[in-house]
Amino acid sequence: MIRVVCGIIFNDDKVFICRRKPEKSLGGYWEFPGGKIENGESLKESLIRELKEELQMDVEEVKYFGYNTHNYDDLSIELIAYTCKLKEWNGYMSDHDQYQWLSPSDMSNLYLAPADKPLLEKLILITENGPTKVY
Repeated sequence: MIRVVCGIIFNDDKVFICRRKPEKSLGGYWEFPGGKIENGESLKESLIRELKEELQMDVEEVKYFGYNTHNYDDLSIELIAYTCKLKEWNGYMSDHDQYQWLSPSDMSNLYLAPADKPLLEKLILITENGPTKVY
């Protein structure tokens, strides 16, 4: 079991979602960005580091949202999600080739990574009655 963190990043009432580059593992899938937890890191520290490395993105108001476990063909992951608010981003992406800022309900039409789907379903339930401050 590999432990991975991801960020559900808000900018007003829209959420950041990005698509993995075709040559990457799970290429072509959309996901909430993040990555593997390194030894000695807290979950929040890991998320902040991963967002900085992969996106050169700074976030704030990082709060636990939930988790999901998923078994892929070759590995199992525990995906731990945090909501956060965008602080600064310059558009840089190292592992992704596209991004969008969408309402959670608009994300359900995307080719979403299987481990991310239950987190999106929970997010939609929380926000379906209009914009809600989740972070």
